[in-house]
Amino acid sequence: MQPLNFSAVLVLFLCCLFQLSSAWYVLFFLSLSLPLLQDYLTYAKSVQVGTQIGVDECKRQFAWDRWNCPDSATQLKGLKRATGETAFVHAISSAGVMYTLTRNCSLGELENCGCDGSKNGKLGGRGWLWGGCSANVEFGERISKEYVDAEETGQDSRAAVNLHNNAAGRLAVKDTMTRICRCHGMSESCSVKTCWTQLSDFRAVGNYLRIKYSHAEKLDIDQKRMNAGNSADIQGAIMDALGSIAQSELIYLQDSPDYCRKNASLGAHGTEGRECLLHGRGLTQGERRSCRRLCHECGLRVEEKRTEVMSSCNCKFHWCCKVHCEDCAHVTVKHVGMFPIQDKRRKQR
Repeated sequence: MQPLNFSAVLVLFLCCLFQLSSAWYVLFFLSLSLPLLQDYLTYAKSVQVGTQIGVDECKRQFAWDRWNCPDSATQLKGLKRATGETAFVHAISSAGVMYTLTRNCSLGELENCGCDGSKNGKLGGRGWLWGGCSANVEFGERISKEYVDAEETGQDSRAAVNLHNNAAGRLAVKDTMTRICRCHGMSESCSVKTCWTQLSDFRAVGNYLRIKYSHAEKLDIDQKRMNAGNSADIQGAIMDALGSIAQSELIYLQDSPDYCRKNASLGAHGTEGRECLLHGRGLTQGERRSCRRLCHECGLRVEEKRTEVMSSCNCKFHWCCKVHCEDCAHVTVKHVGMFPIQDKRRKQR
């Protein structure tokens, strides 16, 4: 996801300004524009980091699924279909940007931005007051919306769905925040308690959105109104369809393809050659079922692949001052999904 190329536009505009205007106008424009450019560049760095956080969490959440958040799926402009997986990518990317902006703001790493103390001193609940350094989610939400939602310039149902999922991602950051409290009084008797909000680990945001993904809803739009050709009818049909869905839910327009089989036109990479975990200690639920999901249910057989790897071993220190090591071989074992032999022959014909 690329941020707005504001700096390039500014440079081009300045070049024109130098040609057409007096020096006084140029200096006046610079005095107004440079602070805005500085803020843009400062926020753009957080946007870039936040986007990558979202991508990394997407890959972790779907590491052992048939669709495993491939690199091609993390480029929002290149997504061809508005599936449930596309909905998750939009939501987690938007959440990552908001999360990073909020965190950096609360840590004082962004100018003119800090903790949210707007409620400090007010009664928060029974027996406690607002205080401390609350995460500035309002700032993070506002700036992330300016950057992420600016990618959507269309007025069609696809743009509306993407914007909805962007907002759902930002809401996930809010819904996973935690409240931290500290007691005050003699010997920490807790006669007075102050509390503040802070961001959860981003893993919690990813887990939250993964649950939303599993319950994503297909948007039901009145096709008669969509085909009428009248922009007012089209916008009305989209708004009516969105009106029945909570903002926190993920939505999609098209059913997911069969991710077992490779189909480049649909963005499906297939599961042949993917690694699965056949056994081991401490496996997660997704890891334990990986061979069944990636191989057996996709008509693939699990094939064991052994690779011999050389590494240094039995190292000894000799005075002075050398370390002598032996070269040892050990075998790594992986299990991958492969088509049965008869299916391979059929494909070759």
